[in-house]
Amino acid sequence: MKTITIRDLRQRWPDAEAALEVEDEILITRDSKPVAKLVRFVPPRAKRPRWNPEKQAARIKKIFGNKVFPSIDQELAEARADRKL
Repeated sequence: MKTITIRDLRQRWPDAEAALEVEDEILITRDSKPVAKLVRFVPPRAKRPRWNPEKQAARIKKIFGNKVFPSIDQELAEARADRKL
């Protein structure tokens, strides 16, 4: 962990900022005693957009047009009939 004085932090901010790119934290001191810790800020990752059923339906309609696909609900029910809940 790098150590820097308050005076150096004020007078040489670009150097401290550049050091923060390399180091995860910088310890700030006054009279050789630690007074603060400067840490690098990592912006949070953007969350994925939520699933929108209307957009999905529009996309499916755009891709497949007005085709009607057979339902597999009956087949799934028969395949799962032997399972216990």
